[in-house]
Amino acid sequence: MTRKITKSDREWRAQLTPEQYHVTREKGTEPPFTGKYADHHGDGVYRCACCGAALFDSGDKYDSGSGWPSFTRPLGDGHVESAPDESLGMRRTEVLCAACDAHLGHVFDDGPGPDGARFCINSAALEFDEREGGE
Repeated sequence: MTRKITKSDREWRAQLTPEQYHVTREKGTEPPFTGKYADHHGDGVYRCACCGAALFDSGDKYDSGSGWPSFTRPLGDGHVESAPDESLGMRRTEVLCAACDAHLGHVFDDGPGPDGARFCINSAALEFDEREGGE
C-alpha cells in the first residue's frame, strides 16, 4: 500500500459531511436500513468517502439482512485493515481504510463467502463508482 493519507481534524471536517465525519473519523455508525448503499445494486467499485481509495467490488456485495452494505471480501490484500474493537461492551473487529484509517464498519465471521467473512460497512463511509456500461 502507498503512504498513509493524513489530514488535520479541521481538514477532514471541511471535506466531509457531518454524518461522514462522525462515522469515519469518530468511529460512529449510521442507523440500520438508512444508508444510501444498504439496498444498492449497481455494478462498480465502492471507494472510501474520505480518500477515494478503492475498497470493495459490487460483485462481492450481498444482502445480509443487517441493514448495512455487506461484502464477502475487500478488493484485495492491502485495501482495508482491521483492529480489535471492544467498545460498547462487545468484542468486534473494526474495519479501516488502509490508506487513511477511516472507520468503515466491522467484519464478522457469519458471511456466505468462502472465508465466512461479512464486512458490514457504513454507507456514509463509502462512495460508489459505476463501472462503464453498468446500470
